[in-house]
Amino acid sequence: MTPIRRITISKAVSGDRSSARLMAGPLVIPCRIGRSGIVHAKLEGDCATPAGSWRIGGGFFRADRMRRPRVAMGIRPLRRDDGWCDDADNFQYNRWVRLPFAASHETMWMKEPSYDIVLVLDHNQTPRVRGRGSAIFFHLTRADSARNSSGTAGCIAISRADMRRLLPRLAHDCRMVIR
Repeated sequence: MTPIRRITISKAVSGDRSSARLMAGPLVIPCRIGRSGIVHAKLEGDCATPAGSWRIGGGFFRADRMRRPRVAMGIRPLRRDDGWCDDADNFQYNRWVRLPFAASHETMWMKEPSYDIVLVLDHNQTPRVRGRGSAIFFHLTRADSARNSSGTAGCIAISRADMRRLLPRLAHDCRMVIR
């Protein structure tokens, strides 16, 4: 099996702004994107998914809920004190942080299963531009199926079964192209 180096996300034809299609090699998978759809000028808090080509830079998994997923890129167990800074005025903006953290942040350890597997896209990482969006992740949908889930806050989400099928096929230098 040839490793997949490119995942393409494109808007689905339906009237649902957060419904999209993920294409990776021979796989075509329904996915959820931001509630506001895909945008070319991402802003913090707009609930939109940023268009562009983003490297998938590894991520996290919930070791208390699953075994380490087979994936070529770096992935580590999520800890209860993992967070992600979403405060555009903080020097840690759009970076992983250790909790407790005084500035505004997202808590990565959740009751819901969305972050049981979460991969980080390099959107707005180098350079970081204040207010241009943070925490753009590739993670699991809240429901068992991407067809029955709500939109995200700007991330890309697929079902657990589809993620398990996709991860072992990804190359370590895989990019996600959102259009």
